[in-house]
Amino acid sequence: MSGRDLNKMAAPVDKQGPTSGCRGRPQSPMLADFKVGVDNVIFSVDTAQNRLLVLLVMRQDEPFLGQWSLPGTLVRQGESLEDAAYRILAEKIRVQNLYLEQLYTFGGPGRDPRESPESFGVRYLSVSYFALVRFEEAELIAGGVAGIAWYPLEQVPQLAFDHNQILEYGYGRLRNKLEYSPVAFEVLPEVFTLSDLYQVYTTVLGGDFSDYSNFRTRLLKLGFLKDTGVKVSRGAGRPAALYQFDAGAFARVKDKPLVFV
Repeated sequence: MSGRDLNKMAAPVDKQGPTSGCRGRPQSPMLADFKVGVDNVIFSVDTAQNRLLVLLVMRQDEPFLGQWSLPGTLVRQGESLEDAAYRILAEKIRVQNLYLEQLYTFGGPGRDPRESPESFGVRYLSVSYFALVRFEEAELIAGGVAGIAWYPLEQVPQLAFDHNQILEYGYGRLRNKLEYSPVAFEVLPEVFTLSDLYQVYTTVLGGDFSDYSNFRTRLLKLGFLKDTGVKVSRGAGRPAALYQFDAGAFARVKDKPLVFV
């Protein structure tokens, strides 16, 4: 059968476009095609200089070539979102202890310049995570990337994509976690003074959130700080007691509405 014969046998085409099969029904909207990325907001508390830091990388590709951004990646075939978040962490930083949780999904149309008509309607979602690491033990991995640095939160420049918005959302989550969870102990050594703990809170929340005396009284009343019986001398003041976070004691009260500060 010739090609001309095949054309004659082809079904007629409705010039009004595809329908649901019933005359008069509106055409169904075209479904979006998504690519999924993971962007990490990695915070660290520099207690030596009383600074809250966030890890930024300089983009090596378009779009936004040469501009600072949050560390991110597209999710690979067969890879979970959490595995992608840990992968990008492992590519940028070496650290033994960290706290990581999913933050939010950013998927507004037009958030990525690659969402052009030429890309056939592909949309780019960002499933963001926020992490907290100990600054003293965190080692940055440069590799082939020219730009990777800790930035004080108040000095963060204009970032690529909508990463300033993601960072702002992550900072809000961190502040809330400090008030209602023991996340602060993730950035402290195994034993610490109450002054060390107070410094973490003041670095993140600001020095006017609570005076030290009220802070100390409230934390000790919660009952999950264990006095090690050891004291340490720092400077000319009185020796300070060293404490440990008692995870077992916290487990007994974790479902209660706690306010740490």
